[in-house]
Amino acid sequence: MKRKYRFFAGFLTAQERWLNRMAQQGFRLVRTAKLLYEFEECRPGQVCYRMEFIGRKSGQNASRYRAFLEDMGYRTFYKNINLNYSVGKVTLRPWAQQGGRIATNATTYNRELLIVEKENDGTPFELHTTYEDRMQYCRDLRAPWLFLFAMTAVFSLTMRAWQWGVFAAFFLIPTALYQIELIRLGKEAKTKEW
Repeated sequence: MKRKYRFFAGFLTAQERWLNRMAQQGFRLVRTAKLLYEFEECRPGQVCYRMEFIGRKSGQNASRYRAFLEDMGYRTFYKNINLNYSVGKVTLRPWAQQGGRIATNATTYNRELLIVEKENDGTPFELHTTYEDRMQYCRDLRAPWLFLFAMTAVFSLTMRAWQWGVFAAFFLIPTALYQIELIRLGKEAKTKEW
């Protein structure tokens, strides 16, 4: 058994790359906690991983999606996106879908991410295969950053405080990156239609 302690926050791609590097070294994920990733030995490259942001979903939809993936033969693990250690926490997510706007310990709070494991059989491993699905997922990823950008920009303007402007600029970066990806996917989808 091998234990690693890491915190990736919202950097899903970095977390996914790290998990896949661990799998290439012969370690398969068996358990997660706040900072903990626990692995057992396996054949190098036996499994591969994808990360999925599910913090926008309601607790019921997140559970159904997880069950759907497990019915398809994948193993899944919930993972937190923040480091809050309180019990009985409730958070508001205005950007989420109906039923997911209020997150509690019983729903998706501290379970905003889903790690999906697949046996590496040589076939491509994508959770979002259609352009429409990939674009919707990209919008879901952009939504929290866009909300945070808008809020901090409003605070910066109404309070005339440059500190809020710094936060707004920080939140604008991932918002812009997801928007660029949406534009790229839209162009690619139109090209494939012809």
